[in-house]
Amino acid sequence: MKKAAIIMGSDSDLKVMQGAMDTLKALDIPYAVRILSAHRTPDAAAAFAKTAQAEGFGVIIAAAGKAAHLAGAMAANTLLPVVGVPMKSSTLDGLDALLSTVQMPSGMPVATVAIDGAVNAALLAAQIIALSDAPLMSRLADYRAAQTRKVEEKDLRIAEEYSNL
Repeated sequence: MKKAAIIMGSDSDLKVMQGAMDTLKALDIPYAVRILSAHRTPDAAAAFAKTAQAEGFGVIIAAAGKAAHLAGAMAANTLLPVVGVPMKSSTLDGLDALLSTVQMPSGMPVATVAIDGAVNAALLAAQIIALSDAPLMSRLADYRAAQTRKVEEKDLRIAEEYSNL
């Protein structure tokens, strides 16, 4: 099975990105977590991206706030799919990171999820890996079915508790 990489620009992103780690773990997808900065450690970030495919990774999740160039820096140095997670910061509530992540130049695609969208980034990474992994595709189907059941159970509980028919 291909691995997923979770790359963060700062350890301040760790709390949000725990959602990606939990999701990948629940789906039994191996992953590595690193702090690499497009600005403070550009050589290390580029080296990671350049060797990721050879190291058995199938997708890179890159989380960064403010200028948020990390996902683009990863994409510039690999042919692997990159999923960008714009992080909310105190400056512009993550809008700056969202715009930086989603506005990649032609030829450097980065899939972008919502601000602080770590869980969806992990699910998209899982879907990418599952294209060549039937057991993972089955686990994803089970995950979706469990989500459906949870909503149906909540619906029944709320309907019974609050309806006045």
